[in-house]
Amino acid sequence: MQVACFFLPLACLLAACAPDPSVFTQPLPQNSNALRLTAAQKSSIGRKIWQNESGGKVSGLTAWNVGEEFPSMGIGHFIWYPKNFNGRWTESFPEFVRYARSKGAQPPAVALLPDCPWNSRASFLADSNSPKLTGLRNWLATNITIQTEFIAFKSRAALPKVLQAAPANQRARIQANYNKVATTPNGIYALVDYVNFKGDGTNPKERYGAQGWGLMWVLMEMKNVPSGQAAAREFGAAAKRRLDLRIMNSPPARGESRWRAGWHNRCDSYGWPL
Repeated sequence: MQVACFFLPLACLLAACAPDPSVFTQPLPQNSNALRLTAAQKSSIGRKIWQNESGGKVSGLTAWNVGEEFPSMGIGHFIWYPKNFNGRWTESFPEFVRYARSKGAQPPAVALLPDCPWNSRASFLADSNSPKLTGLRNWLATNITIQTEFIAFKSRAALPKVLQAAPANQRARIQANYNKVATTPNGIYALVDYVNFKGDGTNPKERYGAQGWGLMWVLMEMKNVPSGQAAAREFGAAAKRRLDLRIMNSPPARGESRWRAGWHNRCDSYGWPL
């Protein structure tokens, strides 16, 4: 199995911050078309992820969106479930905290709890200026690099999982589309951001009516286009089609159509040069 190696340059995703290269030491076969990003491009990808999730604001590093049953933390809005809540979405904040600790970071005590200590959006918002949430925001704001590292790490691990989970007759198509998208800086941004945004698509619970919207489903959805900017634009267009299908299949009580414009804007950005 040939795996595009564009995550090797992402070992230094924010050039000025010198991330730990050991995160990216898993051997990957070389791809002659692998893209080498400039320092400015790496930095731009990191800023875009934070902008997409919370407008690049420190206040957005701890958030609880209307209509959701859990808060979202950090530049990647990592999901954190309250006790006794078992949602369909892949929880990621505890995983990030474990990752951060493995790299020597020292999260505040509240981040080490096994479950989110707030059990409702109202209680979370009422506590927004408490020492717990203020301290958590401050810690996240001073650990942007390790959050970006974690997002890149998760994205790099996505393709092997996708290829293993995908129908056998779709694997060559998925690999080809992935490699086409990965030939431009904004294509790399699209692949990294989308895994953080909507997952790798392999979790069977993250589906409505047996239809998913994560990376695997977008790569299968893509039309046959050339490599480069055409592929980056088609990736964004395919993502919009999958997300529209998600909205159509979603339970009416969730009101997911209110997110359509923002989701479309985000996917449109994948076709724009960095």
